[in-house]
Amino acid sequence: MPPAIPLATYRLQLTADFDFDKAAAVVPYLKSLGITHLYASPVMKARKGSTHGYDTVDHSQFNPELGGEAGFARLSEALKQHDLGLIIDFVPNHVGVHFADNPWWLDVLEWGQASPHAVSFDIDWDQLAFRARGGVLLPILGASYGEALERGDIELRYDADEGSFSAWYFEHRLPIAPERYGEVLRMIVKEADAAEIDAGKRLLSLAARYTGLRRPNRKEAPVFKAELKEIAGAADIITRGLAAYRAAKDRPAPTLALHHLLERQHYKLGHWRLASSDINYRRFFDVNGLAGLRVEDPGTFAATHRLVKQLVADGKLHGIRLDHIDGLRDPAQYCQRLRRLVRDAQGKTKPFYTAIEKILCEHEKLPHFAGVQGTTGYEWMNVITQVLVDAKGLEALDETWRQISNRPPRLAPYVKDAKRRVLETLLTSEFTVLTRLLARIANGHYSTRDFSADSLRQALELYVLHFPVYRTYLTHSGPTALDRKLIDDTIARARAEWFAADDGIFDFLRDALTMDLLKRGRPPHSAPRVRRFALKVQQFTGPMMAKSLEDTAFYQFHRLLALNEVGGDPASHGLTIPAFHEAMRARAREWPLGMTATATHDTKRGEDARARIAALSEIPGEWTSAVARWKVLNAPHIVLNGNLRAPSATFEYMLYQTLLGALPLQEPDADFVERIQAYALKAAREGKEETSWLNPHEAYENGVKSFIEKILDPALSSEFIEALQTLARRLALLGALNSLSQLTLKATLPGVPDFYQGTEDWDLSLVDPDNRRPVDFAARNTALTSLDTPDWGGLTKSWPDGQLKLAWTRHLLKLRNVLADVFAQGDYQPLEVRGTHADHVIAFARRHGRVAVIVVVGRQFAPFTQAGREWPVLEGFDATVDITGYSAPGLASNALPVAQAFRDFPAAVIEARAASAIRPPRRRVSA
Repeated sequence: MPPAIPLATYRLQLTADFDFDKAAAVVPYLKSLGITHLYASPVMKARKGSTHGYDTVDHSQFNPELGGEAGFARLSEALKQHDLGLIIDFVPNHVGVHFADNPWWLDVLEWGQASPHAVSFDIDWDQLAFRARGGVLLPILGASYGEALERGDIELRYDADEGSFSAWYFEHRLPIAPERYGEVLRMIVKEADAAEIDAGKRLLSLAARYTGLRRPNRKEAPVFKAELKEIAGAADIITRGLAAYRAAKDRPAPTLALHHLLERQHYKLGHWRLASSDINYRRFFDVNGLAGLRVEDPGTFAATHRLVKQLVADGKLHGIRLDHIDGLRDPAQYCQRLRRLVRDAQGKTKPFYTAIEKILCEHEKLPHFAGVQGTTGYEWMNVITQVLVDAKGLEALDETWRQISNRPPRLAPYVKDAKRRVLETLLTSEFTVLTRLLARIANGHYSTRDFSADSLRQALELYVLHFPVYRTYLTHSGPTALDRKLIDDTIARARAEWFAADDGIFDFLRDALTMDLLKRGRPPHSAPRVRRFALKVQQFTGPMMAKSLEDTAFYQFHRLLALNEVGGDPASHGLTIPAFHEAMRARAREWPLGMTATATHDTKRGEDARARIAALSEIPGEWTSAVARWKVLNAPHIVLNGNLRAPSATFEYMLYQTLLGALPLQEPDADFVERIQAYALKAAREGKEETSWLNPHEAYENGVKSFIEKILDPALSSEFIEALQTLARRLALLGALNSLSQLTLKATLPGVPDFYQGTEDWDLSLVDPDNRRPVDFAARNTALTSLDTPDWGGLTKSWPDGQLKLAWTRHLLKLRNVLADVFAQGDYQPLEVRGTHADHVIAFARRHGRVAVIVVVGRQFAPFTQAGREWPVLEGFDATVDITGYSAPGLASNALPVAQAFRDFPAAVIEARAASAIRPPRRRVSA
């Protein structure tokens, strides 16, 4: 049996091209590497052709494109044979909608609020303007509604196998409400001139059978459809008669008939651009095709988790990664329900590993949720990066960025501007829902009714602009002391920017956000509305921060791209070694079992590309001079047209960092130019400065594409390419040393090291979809087989081929398996380092009882490599680690010279014995 708590996880991205069987084929390799748990991307049925699986359309079955239930059974058996556990990425927050593959969504479109699945979606049914009946906006049209209608893009069709009618817009199915079938059949029979033939008479008889509103109803509709499809000759009549609804510009009557029919449905069709202002269902961020699920509804929770429960009960699932926990209305309630489900399935005898995707801002603490061992590790990835960068170099890079951008090197103004942009464009509709609800609350009592809707909107906007983290975690019982302080502080900052008369509007807003409006003795307000507002604001601020920070500001603020990572602080000034040790001691106490990631499917660049770019902080002067020279060399390739400059000066600076991070080490990448161009297009649109996804600027985008093509063309830019490659070779060495330090820390710090697919070799990938390219597991397996007894000296000489990183990964994971208790339960003790070069060494011990390991890791290697020109010469490394209280073979004193520790490799993990046993505090690990 695999351990209940993983010792090391390995993330695989499953797709139609890399399915359950191909995953099963790499299980032996993962076992040899030292992995204890396979960590798979979502496995439930997703949209056909999905490359990620987050667009789940049916939680009750396995994805047929991955091999379905039979394929999963084969993967499960392979894991069992090799004693590996399984963790799956699970998506409780949203599902894929539109198209024709989500049965719940199609049912809601057909039946509206009468659908039993309507409660599962977060739809504001009464928000659609100028309609007598409620409905859901479907922003799926590629043109205006009128244009799409008159072009005949929207077509009414009959499904003879189901006896049902649907409108279709290309691949999107739009079921017609059965209550409209009678009028449709009458129109069809008339158009087909079939009223006097037997089939026509039977159709008219069926159409006249149900009278009154909303008939046939849900109970009657199956009988109606069954009888319709059984009428002999009906399909032919319907095929001819559908011409009555065949819209075209020169067919005004059928066009009007189809329009009137569509207007009487439980949905309203619209241009995709309407989503930002008019959409009335909760989405995943601003993705129209991903609709939010109300898993707070018990029936929805039970239905979406039935397969998970079965897998746990069968012993085939050993852990779960919860996607986008911040999207849920009440994460605490959700985690309690999940823990209860797991215990019902497997009992309380062993823990069930649960990690949540939660992005923590700087200095934010993770709330405790029932049964959760920690996060997926973004915060620790950033802690590792910040301790490896050179803080002195960051000061120099501040000035470089100031000169290039003409702006101070402060992130906050970028984020605030980005929030305004997002509020005005991408998430306007969600914000409108909140402001209308707040206005209704205010209007519900005479003491607050004079707060105008416009004033409330402005006050709430200021609150959102100043809200510093992703969300609070209020429940129906109200806020915690921490959340209350967060709300109070944000209200204070918002109030400071309010220039109109206050008259208590911010006090009212604060009391609505904290639900203090509902306290005894207060003027009565609608409790359901106040609770709904307070909890929905929490679901809004997360996407707001994500779209503003990760997906906008991170693509504008380019001072050092290594720091522009999910959950990171691009304006960070680095982390001192004492501060790093304090963070790790706190982690060992509070979250010792969460994941430690250095790359994921969501990171902005590969872990080794990031490590290379981080090394620029070690040579800031050379870097600044190189950029100045490159700007001159590449000036002829800049596209200028009036006020247009493509790329902009700041974007050009970002591109040079990107090139240094991603440039291949050995063989040239035939697709490199195209990969950089694709990345640049995404980065430019995400940045929303010169172009965007909503309003692409074709001239600017073509200019950037042309610039990249020309500067990477040897015939046009040989001098630049030579200079780029020269600096890249040096950065590659410094980056490789950074990477080995990063890997050593990931594998030895408190937490569970997570390895993203392929990153046991050098990982120079860019943001998705570049980081989802196929991995050559056969080559890695062959290399691993040849490294049973690694020759570290030989491997360091050929470090560019990646086998050094692969061998060190296995060495570390083998040690984790042998000393499982030390790494899973051991404490964390910083070790003092003395000497001239002490600031270049991170040293600590992990200890459980008397069994221990001593870890020594180097950082900022530029002074020992001639700034990246040669493998480090460490004989003159003046630093000694104080290992008092520990003994190990070959260590005769209490002082460990770093030069000795780094004799064969620029990091060391030494098995040791503690002089006395210190029993770590007993931790309770919940199922």
